[in-house]
Amino acid sequence: MAPDAKRPVLAIREVGPRDGLQMAKAIMPTAAKLLWIDAMVAAGVRDMEVASFVPPAALPQMADAADVTAAVRRQHPALKVVALAPNLRGAQNAAAAGAQVIIVPVSASEAHSRSNVRRSREEQVAEVARITAFAATLGAGRPRIEAGISTAFGCSLQGIVPEADVLRLAAALATAGADTVSLADTLGYASPSQVKRLVRGVRREVGAARFGHLHLHDTLGTALANVYAGLEEGVGGFDGALGGLGGCPFAPGSVGNAATEDLVYLLELEGFDTGIDLAALIAARAVLAEALPSERLHGRVAAAGIPRTYRLSSTVHEALEAVQ
Repeated sequence: MAPDAKRPVLAIREVGPRDGLQMAKAIMPTAAKLLWIDAMVAAGVRDMEVASFVPPAALPQMADAADVTAAVRRQHPALKVVALAPNLRGAQNAAAAGAQVIIVPVSASEAHSRSNVRRSREEQVAEVARITAFAATLGAGRPRIEAGISTAFGCSLQGIVPEADVLRLAAALATAGADTVSLADTLGYASPSQVKRLVRGVRREVGAARFGHLHLHDTLGTALANVYAGLEEGVGGFDGALGGLGGCPFAPGSVGNAATEDLVYLLELEGFDTGIDLAALIAARAVLAEALPSERLHGRVAAAGIPRTYRLSSTVHEALEAVQ
């Protein structure tokens, strides 16, 4: 689906092949991953997190990270190919495989940092600096480095994460050279007012142009409310996972992401252009279900069906804007 020049464009990042699969009970074969990615690209997805460059012993679902990343770069040259890497070695491997954006997770919670990357927060910030220095050696075609602040809205291991800690961490990551800084609600604990406060605060620390995506989990059913809060603050990029899959294996209680289907529905209904064909995106669930039949897929729009009013949404917004 081509972008509509009349409507503001929002970036939707599909994170299913990475975050969505890391909690899966079964390992999705490489060929099936590529078919699933093909289907989502055909639906109009233009930004996708395809793999995590971590030791296979830690996440066996990601043992084929390099093969998947390289294949996707070859097969879909227009797609922004994103990978996660928790350390310099992972970032080097991701860059070698062709990742155009490398997300480095940095926990706002000290307890989660120790559990997730086996480092303190300060040590992980130093790792980000090492990764940005490495990326700078790769020249004009280097991957962009995105620091993702996980557990920014609370942690099941630590409990409350002071917002001041998140702001200090964001500033430190900007100083470490991160191209963008994103916020992740790893446990799904955030409230809309908290989202607004932290988005404003992080933007003050790193600059509006350096603010990346909101990554929201739907553990408590609040992901879309938090998306709307982000929209009201002018956030231009949101993550979702097809079928609402995902979660962090190192944060007890972390379950699925915002379902990309529901995210697209909400944003399109509100007059934004995601460039994604919702019906084709929902159809891509069939590839996922066939490859991982034991996984339960979530998503309200897929369950209820696309309302007959959906395709009128852009026309309605154009009419409202004309009146205003």
